[in-house]
Amino acid sequence: MKLHELTIQAAHELLQKKEITSLELTRAMLDRIDAVEEKVNAFLTVSAEAAIEQAKAADRAISGGNCQPLAGIPVAIKDLICIEGMRTTCASRILENFIPPYDAHVIGKLKQAGAVIVGKLNMDEFAMGSSTENSGFKLTRNPWALDRIPGGSSGGSAAAVAADMCIGAIGSDTGGSIRQPASHCGVVGMKPTYGRVSRFGLVAFASSLDQIGPLTKNVTDCSLMMNTIAGHDPADSTSVPMDVPDYNAALAGDLNGLTVGIPKEYTTMEGLDSEVADAVQNAVKVIEGLGAKQIAVSLPNTEHVVAVYYVIAPSEASSNLARYDGVKYGYRDKEQDNLIEMYRSTRSKGFGPEVQRRIIIGTYCLSAGYYDAYYGKAMQVRTLIMEDFKKAFESCDVILAPVAPTPAFKIGEIVDDPLTMYLSDIFTLSANLAGIPGISVPCGFSQAGLPIGLQILGKHFDEKKLLRVAYHFEQATDFHKKKPGL
Repeated sequence: MKLHELTIQAAHELLQKKEITSLELTRAMLDRIDAVEEKVNAFLTVSAEAAIEQAKAADRAISGGNCQPLAGIPVAIKDLICIEGMRTTCASRILENFIPPYDAHVIGKLKQAGAVIVGKLNMDEFAMGSSTENSGFKLTRNPWALDRIPGGSSGGSAAAVAADMCIGAIGSDTGGSIRQPASHCGVVGMKPTYGRVSRFGLVAFASSLDQIGPLTKNVTDCSLMMNTIAGHDPADSTSVPMDVPDYNAALAGDLNGLTVGIPKEYTTMEGLDSEVADAVQNAVKVIEGLGAKQIAVSLPNTEHVVAVYYVIAPSEASSNLARYDGVKYGYRDKEQDNLIEMYRSTRSKGFGPEVQRRIIIGTYCLSAGYYDAYYGKAMQVRTLIMEDFKKAFESCDVILAPVAPTPAFKIGEIVDDPLTMYLSDIFTLSANLAGIPGISVPCGFSQAGLPIGLQILGKHFDEKKLLRVAYHFEQATDFHKKKPGL
């Protein structure tokens, strides 16, 4: 096996035995980026020099006996998480030259663990999109089929892991932005419970929905990254002060006596591709064969999920993005001599069409006379969606569902059809609205050879159970072992 193909666990074992060094591993990763990046376009910034220095520091720590699970492991970061001294653009022209003066909490945790950060990854601008076609800089391609989207908004993160350009990546999930690209690129992606991982240093899109999480080559690696990034942070008021369990230890045990719920609203969903439905059904059978029991559950407010999300998320985005006005930081249109015109022109030139669309929708929903009818009503229905899950989890341990209604679609196929694009998140949005954890694990391939993911949803702070189910399913199948033929 080549060095760039290693998993976190395998690389950690080799580093621990001193059979390889972090410097060798990091150089192999940078060589791999040189070899395939121009095909995939996953990176916005490659920080080769800084990565080499971090690798040398990791080697010194390892030779001194300090070999933590992520020590010396090359990882990459979605470009809306702040790293001190490294450009952070959110894939937007408005932040093209922004260099943060501090590290996000998760970056501090990764650095403490000795991880090597090789660069920042492409995404939909300000995390608004499902295909990474809304980046202000480049178009990321799916490593399995270069004419297909990698998913979004963490498309660069999923594509980089699938193409072996980093051993693991960090993304963010506001409505499926980790799970959906993980499904499309055949990797594992987890959205933790809201409040489980600090959002300090994450550039905000929709503050009540955003959550940071890992994208990895397998479930074991996902648990190792969760062990590192989860935990309370006093700098984030929404971070929950709970102890972090050992997620890696939680993979042990079996699935005997576990009850899995299948939402009847999902199985009859209009627009669900038959290949996706079959792959998910087969995955349910495998999990049943491992000792779990299947029951039907109901999530009656599923039909309102897309409408509720596309009122709440743009409303919060409209508020969060008001700070980009060309005054304190970011792009400024210097041709205007009138303050109001400068604001208008800066935002018109700095934001792409999808971001502008969502700001306009959100501002409208929050405006006087419409607030109660739209935002107020959406928040009431959000409570009903939470109650649906609460009730469903009274009779089951986890819920199994598709991640996306179809495999990855062709680049440009629905970019001009916002409604169809929004509907592609139908299965992932509800977990963000309810604040519950979800994971995508590879569960099959379409006839065209495109990956399909199984989504496992759980109760608040029950990531351990999700990881256990995902791990046992993964061990019983070999979908995660297949690689794109780049």
